[in-house]
Order: sequence, then structure tokens, then C-alpha cells
Amino acid sequence: MVLNKGYEQYKESSVLTASPEELTLMLYNGLVKFIMKAQQGLDEKNLEKVSNSIIRAQDIIVEFRTTLDMKYEISKNLELIYDYMHRQLIDANLKKDKEILEEVLGLAKELRDTWAQAMKIAKQQPRPQQVAR
Repeated sequence: MVLNKGYEQYKESSVLTASPEELTLMLYNGLVKFIMKAQQGLDEKNLEKVSNSIIRAQDIIVEFRTTLDMKYEISKNLELIYDYMHRQLIDANLKKDKEILEEVLGLAKELRDTWAQAMKIAKQQPRPQQVAR
């Protein structure tokens, strides 16, 4: 119990001190995790686990959609992808369909990996010099 409390404090501290980029990566990791948990629930024939995990994945996608800055073209493209993933998750939950979950998992992993790669590239870019006042 003490170890679990320490882990929870660590997780909370990680979220509170993370940059916006790191928080986005955490959300992508959570999306992947919950889709995989839903698949596991299907294997275990645990419909409550399936439903709860899919709903958590949907919540993450809703968060992504609401935080898009639509003045950028990429945001419009991401909105279409997130909308598709959200609809597919609803369908997967209704039908308890593992193939649909597999498709959405592939999209989630691709988005996560692309984001992680973009973070690495951004860290390697030289930052503009600050002007001394």
C-alpha cells in the first residue's frame, strides 16, 4: 500500500511538472494503454473492463479534439483523424469488436510515435538567442 501511494505521488508530480509536449505524449501513451486494456478485456470476456477502457480512450480523444488550434492546417487534418477514431471506438464498444480496436490502436501508436519523433527533432533545434535588456 505504501509503495502504491508513492507511485501515485510520483505520477501526480510527473503530470504537474511536465511540459505541454510531454503531457501530450502522456495522453497518447494513455490512449494506447486503454485501447490495449479494452482488447485484453475482450480476451477475458470482461465486458465492463472493455467498456470502461474504451470510454477512457474516448475521453482522451475528446481532450485532443478540444485543444486543437484550428488556425493550422495540421489541426484540421488531426480533427478528421480524431473524429474517425472516436466514431470507431463507439462502434467497437457497441459491437465488442477486436478488429476495430486493432485499427484504432494502430492509428494511436502512429500518432504517438510521430509526436515522440517531433519532440526529439524539436529538442535538437537551436533555440533563438534571448535579447538582453
